[in-house]
Amino acid sequence: MGSRLWTLLGHAHTLAGPATMLMYPLYASVIAMETTSKLDDQQWLAYWILYSFLTLLEMLLQPLLEWIPIWYDIKLVFAAWLVLPQFRGAAFIYEKIVREKLFKINGDGAVHSPKLFKANGDGAAHSPKQSPNSSRLRKLISFSSQKKIYPYHEYEH
Repeated sequence: MGSRLWTLLGHAHTLAGPATMLMYPLYASVIAMETTSKLDDQQWLAYWILYSFLTLLEMLLQPLLEWIPIWYDIKLVFAAWLVLPQFRGAAFIYEKIVREKLFKINGDGAVHSPKLFKANGDGAAHSPKQSPNSSRLRKLISFSSQKKIYPYHEYEH
C-alpha cells in the first residue's frame, strides 16, 4: 500500500508541472481574451513573457540545473506563485522589474524615468528626448495596448 501511494504521488508531481505551467494558464488566457478587463490581460501576457524567459533560461542552464535535485520543485512553486490569482506574481514581476527596465533604457541608450513618458491624445508616449528607435518602441507599445494598463498596486483588494 505504501509503495502505491508513493507511485501515485510521483505521478501527481509529474502532472502538476504541465497543469500549473501550461494547462491552467492557457485556459485563463482564453477566458481573459473574452473579458473586457485589462487586469487579466496584463496578468496573462506578463505570465507568458516570464514563462518564455524562464524556459529559455532553463534551456541555456540545463547542464548546471541537473546538479540541483530540487530544481523542478523550485520551478513548480515559482510557477504557482506566478499563476495563482491570489498572488498575481506575473503582473507583480512585470510591473516591478520588466517594465522598469524597459522604460529606463531608451532606444538611444539614454536613461529615463517611466514617469517622463506621458501619453498624449493619440495614445503615443513621448519623452523629452526623442530618437527614431525610442519613438518606434513607444508607438509599438501604445499601439499594442489599446486598453489602459493598471499598475499592480491598483489591483490589490
